[in-house]
Amino acid sequence: MKAVILAAGMGTRLGTQIPKSLTNLKNEITILDSQISKLLKIVGLDSILIVVGYKKELIMKAHPKSTFVYNESYAQTNTAKSLLAAIKKIDDDIIWLNGDVYFDADILDILVDSDMSACLVDSKKCDDEEIKYTLTSDGFVKELSKEVKNGLGEAVGINLIKQKDLKAFIEELENVGQKDYFEKALENLAQSGQLKLKAANIDDFYCKEIDFEQDLIDVQKHINQYNIKDGEI
Repeated sequence: MKAVILAAGMGTRLGTQIPKSLTNLKNEITILDSQISKLLKIVGLDSILIVVGYKKELIMKAHPKSTFVYNESYAQTNTAKSLLAAIKKIDDDIIWLNGDVYFDADILDILVDSDMSACLVDSKKCDDEEIKYTLTSDGFVKELSKEVKNGLGEAVGINLIKQKDLKAFIEELENVGQKDYFEKALENLAQSGQLKLKAANIDDFYCKEIDFEQDLIDVQKHINQYNIKDGEI
């Protein structure tokens, strides 16, 4: 199994001048520190790829032993092309996540134990900026985008593609537009019948994408409220 962290974007909505993945959560522990620490419980460091772009030198300096993939077109592309750059030569199961997600470590076990490709989701009312989803009559992902109407909740940005589905997924990532999110490729494959994508619910866990300052405040409040130790952040 391989893991990919998508950290190439500029993260302008958070209003900082550094890559969003380097945002401090507590005691100089960043979002990226937290993600890598949790991924190391399921894969080795040499199996983690970090896609960088905006101010890549800062991320590379913070994690000098990590393996990086550079999306030189980060300003003109979105997560579909960043993910493609990382996985086009991989032939394994792949867990990938957006570089701005804070989550309970146990969430990853859901994907590790899954016998099919899966998308982690919750059930809540979502605003226009969140990736929403609907399901088919037999319980698999049907729609997956910001444009979904009457969504059942949010797709939280942590996913698994099984090796058997990888070829079709890579081809679809190549086909989608430069500004598309990777969810577009998953949705296209699901709707064409080429992929059965499990919606794995994580309502019993804490997981939050940090897009805005209030999101960061909420995550920091959660860490402090539950007195989460530095080594577990």
